[in-house]
Order: sequence, then C-alpha cells, then structure tokens
Amino acid sequence: MDRPYRFSEFMRWSLPLLAALGIAVATTPVSAQGVVRSVHDDWQIRCETPPGAQNEQCALFQSVVAEDRANVGITVVVIKTADQKARLMRIQAPLGVLLPPGLGLKIDQTDIGRVTFMRCLLKGCYAEVVMDEELLKKMRSGTTATFFIFQTPEEGIGFPMSLKGFGDGYDKLP
Repeated sequence: MDRPYRFSEFMRWSLPLLAALGIAVATTPVSAQGVVRSVHDDWQIRCETPPGAQNEQCALFQSVVAEDRANVGITVVVIKTADQKARLMRIQAPLGVLLPPGLGLKIDQTDIGRVTFMRCLLKGCYAEVVMDEELLKKMRSGTTATFFIFQTPEEGIGFPMSLKGFGDGYDKLP
C-alpha cells in the first residue's frame, strides 16, 4: 500500500489538538489581513488583534498567483503558537480545487510531499501543517517552494513561491 506523501508526518495531529493549543483551525480565512509590520524580501510579517483575542497575533505571509492564470492564486501563512511550542503553515487555495490529491510541495527540486485539505469556506480551501525542524530547515535553505494543486485529475497547477527572506522573517516573527 502506498503511503500518502507527507510534509514530515503532516496529519498526525487533528482538529482537537489544534483547538487544545488555542489555534483557530482554518475557520478564519488566510488572507492579506492585518497591518504590515515588516518586509523580509518576498515575505511580510502582518499583525492584527482578532475579535475576542487578548493579544495581537502576527504571521509570516506571502501570496502568489499562477503564471498563466491571474485569477488563481494561493496564500501561505506561517505562525507560531502563543506558547511558542508549535509552528503552523496554513495554505489557502482557490475554490474549485480537486480535493483528493491534496496540496503538494516541492522545495527547489526535492519533493517534500502532500497534505490533505482540511475544509473549504467561502474564500477558498485550506490545508494546514505543523512544521517540524526538517521542513523549517528546508524552507530556510531553499530558494523556491512550489505548491501544487489540481483542478482536474489531469491538470495540475504549480505555484512557485520565493523563499528569499523566509528565514529572516521567521526569526523576527513574534
């Protein structure tokens, strides 16, 4: 039996674990919200205080559109949990994405794996992963992360995303 691709054992955790960590589980859209606090080459740190939250929350953020389709894009957001014990990467893909193949990731020419989409809301479909040290190291040292989605079984779309500034931005993320 083929084991599904993974971003370093992606889906070991579940919604209850994320809720126990006090993390909003993809119920709020991943989008260009918040105030830009700093720019780190191709990445931004954006911060906002969500309704009902005690403290401001910040995220490392980048959005890209498909080279051949200006209306199809993805957004990647990296956050540290309030207790600093977990790092999450949330990816928002467009509606209409084919769900069974999930979201794929390559860093430079290395296939990192796939993750399933957790849910789809009005603004898109969402995948989320707890980042381990191995994935973080690859994102820091790589030059390009390419995220893959499928709109049909035969039609994959790759979204190359620059990793320039990722490490610096991550280090400055509160």
